[in-house]
Amino acid sequence: METHRHRGPRSGPGRSLAGGLGRSLADSLGRGQGWAVGTGMAAGRGAGATGADGSTEGVRASLSRTFSAWDRSLFRSVAQRHWPRGEHVLPRLSRTADHSKLWLGTAAAIALSGVGGPGARRGALRGLASVAVTSAVVNTVGKGVFGRSRPLLDEVPVIRRLKRLPTSTSFPSGHAASAAAFATAVTLESRGWGAVVLPVAASVAFSRVYTGVHYPSDVLAGAAIGTAAAFGVRAVLDARRQVPPAQPLVEAPALPAGRGLSVVVNPGSGSAASAREIGEALPEARVVHWDPDAGELPDLLGEEARRAAEEGGALGVFGGDGTVSAAARAALAHQVPLAVLPGGTLNHLALDLGIGSCADLADAVGSGHAIAVDLARFAPPHRFAQTAVRHDAGGRGAESAEKPEPDYEPGYFVNTFSLGAYGDLVEVRDRWRHRVGPWAAGLAAAVHVLRHSRPFEVRVNGRPQSLWLLFIGNCSYHTVGGGPGGARRFNLADGMLDIHLVRAGRWARTRLVASSLAGVLHRSPVHAAARGRRLHLAGIPDGTLCSYDGETAPAAPSLLIDKPATTLTVYRPLPAWLSGSSLPDG
Repeated sequence: METHRHRGPRSGPGRSLAGGLGRSLADSLGRGQGWAVGTGMAAGRGAGATGADGSTEGVRASLSRTFSAWDRSLFRSVAQRHWPRGEHVLPRLSRTADHSKLWLGTAAAIALSGVGGPGARRGALRGLASVAVTSAVVNTVGKGVFGRSRPLLDEVPVIRRLKRLPTSTSFPSGHAASAAAFATAVTLESRGWGAVVLPVAASVAFSRVYTGVHYPSDVLAGAAIGTAAAFGVRAVLDARRQVPPAQPLVEAPALPAGRGLSVVVNPGSGSAASAREIGEALPEARVVHWDPDAGELPDLLGEEARRAAEEGGALGVFGGDGTVSAAARAALAHQVPLAVLPGGTLNHLALDLGIGSCADLADAVGSGHAIAVDLARFAPPHRFAQTAVRHDAGGRGAESAEKPEPDYEPGYFVNTFSLGAYGDLVEVRDRWRHRVGPWAAGLAAAVHVLRHSRPFEVRVNGRPQSLWLLFIGNCSYHTVGGGPGGARRFNLADGMLDIHLVRAGRWARTRLVASSLAGVLHRSPVHAAARGRRLHLAGIPDGTLCSYDGETAPAAPSLLIDKPATTLTVYRPLPAWLSGSSLPDG
């Protein structure tokens, strides 16, 4: 086989790093496989080379010949062996992986299916990030430094060969690198999806040797690079400094290994793998799985909160926003701390608390690290017990309290409250989620609402408004990164309501979506935002739905949204670089 080498003068101390790497790897992989390294390659020593350098060069040459012979032998073995049905599957699979199309489609399928919960979606996103890093390393460094020629196809059956042969250099294999990067990243976050993706990735890597476009060593090197990239991406993302608590720590019991913690699991919010993760992180916690046929979820949460109060422990919850909201009400009613595990389709409170895994929560619960968290309240104004003190001429006071209206119970939310289009979106999404999965259902619901929702008339603090959507956040939200989405709360007890109005008007929805995607929502003329401590709504039309923490209910004709004086104690992990202790009383 023809060998391409650049023979230059013997390298000295000033030789280039790329040349040194190129020579070392070319030697180790064999000189008879079409290498062309363009810088700093030293000529082989003559027969008269003696001493330690000559001995080292001889050992290196011997190892190179051995490895080269193994590489060529394995390539020939794959080419000559009959693989049943391989010619119908592997070439197509190899083509499907061109330009990472296979991994983009797989990531979309994982995210839209909703199977595996937040861990699976996180794995899909990290898989794509790992593929991007791997592609940059392989195409700019690997293939640029090591100019290895592709194998000759003489021994590869024609039926296996790709119709379009790659024109880039051979080492390392970009397909194998991307396959390993995506599969490793997914497996690190979701074992279930990893079991599905790993065999596909291994088949893609093998297909590159099967079709004759790579030597086995190309594939092994590419897989090593991809695996390292996935671990690197994970390390970088997990090591990002979490936002430190913007409010001081409060007193909470330390529960090592979850001793004294009662965790209620909503089975519709996670997989068996999630349940195992809870058991591994909190082995001594009491874990109760809610059975819808046995009773209502709020009743079970109240029972476990009462148990936790009697034992001096805490209430834990694994579920989505609606489940967490119900748990927060139970914890507040029984005055016990709340531990929020990262479960459910969406769990915004866990995200804002910096809880990405059960292990994060276990550290906080075991150390007793907790903060105060506001709960926002909504109800007809006359539902709130108001006490007025009237002073008579003699200075004596008399108290009077307005009795609550029996028709509408006060509601609470830990994340968001809305009137209008979003309530319709939640209704449509819940109707479709069991058929097509939560993410696909959410997309279909958004399209439906954009097409069919209608504005409504309401008085906001006494001023008439025609609105398409009214949105209220519990505490102040801040956009992370300056683009659309990614809103986070850095202070969960600031006493504020984050109020957003989307006014009705010509092309209001289209303009809102366009400005949101462009990252200039704050400049949109149909959008208004303010922060305040209370909001009064009156004249709400009959049949209007309100949505709070992913749940929906008919809205009362008038509502007052505010914050009660009491706060909820919630466990929160601290970053490794930040340590703290509960503040003393007084």
